[in-house]
Order: sequence, then structure tokens, then C-alpha cells
Amino acid sequence: MSLAAEAFVSQIAAVEPWPENATLYQPLKDDQILLSDHASSLAVQAYLRMCTLPVQVACRANAEYMSPSGKVPFIHVGNQVVSELGPIVQFTKAKGHSLSDGLNEVQKAEMKAYMELVNSMLLTAELYILWCDENTAKQITVPRYSIPYPWPLNHILAYQKQWEVKRKMKAIGWAGKTIDQVYEDVSQCCQALSQRLGTQPYFFNKQPTELDALVFGHLFTILTTELTSDALADRVKNYSNLLSFCQRIEKNYFGDNDSSSIVGRTSPFS
Repeated sequence: MSLAAEAFVSQIAAVEPWPENATLYQPLKDDQILLSDHASSLAVQAYLRMCTLPVQVACRANAEYMSPSGKVPFIHVGNQVVSELGPIVQFTKAKGHSLSDGLNEVQKAEMKAYMELVNSMLLTAELYILWCDENTAKQITVPRYSIPYPWPLNHILAYQKQWEVKRKMKAIGWAGKTIDQVYEDVSQCCQALSQRLGTQPYFFNKQPTELDALVFGHLFTILTTELTSDALADRVKNYSNLLSFCQRIEKNYFGDNDSSSIVGRTSPFS
């Protein structure tokens, strides 16, 4: 988001308090939502819960096309619609709710660097596995993505989405990677996160930040999403402190929910 856009969002957001009927929109949970979108949605839910900001979750088959950015999740707060975690963080900050105000400038820079690592490695790996791994795309991704739409629109939209993802992979140099190389990238990302977390409850000691929400969203969803192989989840399971971290956030911020309401499968920690 540009500085001008941030200033505009801040000005608009600061006018009204956070309403009780704020709504987060995501694709259909049981039949449609994919790993990457579920991870992003869970990250936003975790962030808002950490900020103690109430939000209702609404599942819509056309959520991706309702979003102003074409990406999910997005929130509808008063007269404002904001999509993706970064802009949502800026939006809530303008309303006086921030998780990182207590960090110094060096810590804020470090937090942003790790968030970029998660987005450039974990999110990209999720998209690669979903759309570029032939078995996963055929058995899981395409059927789930296209299920709400009639023939032939279902095939057209799935093909268009797959083409967009593959074009992105080519642009960032991932098109020539093998699935094993992608898993190795995930392992390296998890190792970096594990080393930064250490024995602390959260990445910056005792209080969570938006980094904690982002990491939780991706790791927890990886651990609890069925794919054609367990290889992706196994990379996360190699790091006991990351497992404990996910369990801690699930307990502290989703303790009022049955685990199935978060991701649709039994918690990996029970």
C-alpha cells in the first residue's frame, strides 16, 4: 500500500469506532476454500482476536470476486471494505488498535522482514503445491475451486486461476523448481522461524504481534489440511517449538471455538 493510500485509509478508518457487526468474508469452508486462502483468512482472524476486535465470519462462493483486490479474506467494517492482512493491520491501527506499538524501530523492521519471509516462502509454496503439483491440482485444487460454478464456467475459472499462478511462479523464478525443492524451501523457512522464536511464547517475547498471527495462520492450516501427501505438514512437525506456538495461540485465542470451526479438521494437538 502506498503512503498516500495509507494516509487515506487512516483518515477514513479513524472516524468511526469498530462495530459489533464487522464481517470477514472467505470462500465456502467445507467444499471450496483452498489451503492458501484458508491460511490467510485464519491469520486475519487471529490478528483481530489478538486485538480483541469482534468479527463474524461469512462464507461466500464468490468471495474472491467480491473482494476489492481480488484476494481473500476481506473485511466489511461500517462503510469500509478492506482486503488482506497488511491493509487490515493499517486499518485497525488507524482506529487505535495495534499489536506492534510496543516494538522499537529495529524490532519493527525485523518483524516486517519475517512477515515478508512467510509470504514469499510459505504462501508461495502453498500456491505452488496447490496449482503446479499435478496430483494435488487434479485431485484437490481444481475440484474444490470449481465446485460452486456450473459447467463450463467451472473449468474456465479453474484454468484461468491455474494460468495466473503459473505465470506468477515463472515471474519469481519458481516455475523450474521441483516439488522436493519447494519442500526444502519450506523447511528452511520453518528453521528460520524456529530459531527466531526459540523458547519465547511469541516472536517478540510475551505479547503477540501481527507476525504471530501470520505465522499461526499458515502453520496451523498446513498442519490441519489434507493434501495428497503429508510431506508439507511433516516439514512443520520437525520443529517442536513451532507446534507449541500453534497450540498456544489456538488455546489462547480460539479456545471458545471447536477446532472444526477454525479449519474443518480435528486439532493436531488433541
